[in-house]
Amino acid sequence: MRLPRVVARAALIASLALIVVPGSAGSRAPSAPGAIDPSKFANVELGYEMTTMTTSSLDPDTASAGRLELDAVLREPAPAFGEPAPRPDGSTPAAQLIVRNAWHLDSNISWYGPGFYGHNGACGLVPGGIQKDTVGVAHRTLPCGTKVTFRYNGRTVTTMVIDRGPYVKGRIWDMTHGLCVLLDHCFTGGGVYYRIG
Repeated sequence: MRLPRVVARAALIASLALIVVPGSAGSRAPSAPGAIDPSKFANVELGYEMTTMTTSSLDPDTASAGRLELDAVLREPAPAFGEPAPRPDGSTPAAQLIVRNAWHLDSNISWYGPGFYGHNGACGLVPGGIQKDTVGVAHRTLPCGTKVTFRYNGRTVTTMVIDRGPYVKGRIWDMTHGLCVLLDHCFTGGGVYYRIG
């Protein structure tokens, strides 16, 4: 009884081996390159004419000075003929500054909270102490009450300095839990933009 099983298994293994390891396919050695007969080729008409195009060169006097960065400072150009427009008091100003508060990127911002709830903070600006929903920021040197605007992922929040910190090397800002929830940035790191004022 066992002999037919052994023969059947051997036949199966042999047939699988033929599938996995095919025989020669009748390949041949490559031939030497032959000469190309030009009479076998014909010209083809595409049915359109080639035209040339030229672009006018740009006027260098109206060219851009370069890429405009987020923290770029723009100045109002002087009126026609290079003469500044007079002020109401009669004096003539130089070029005027348009953007005053440039955005800066902070990629190491952090937040704080649970261990500080109930404490008034170093500035004493939060009646009843800092709570989970308090919106504010800690900074080591800016005067207490300084307004700061933060922008992250399409959200912008303006708050003020209410505490001192962070006390980790390389960090500038420590957000309260309320601020990090409003910005949807309750983790350390990331790319938060800020501007003072």
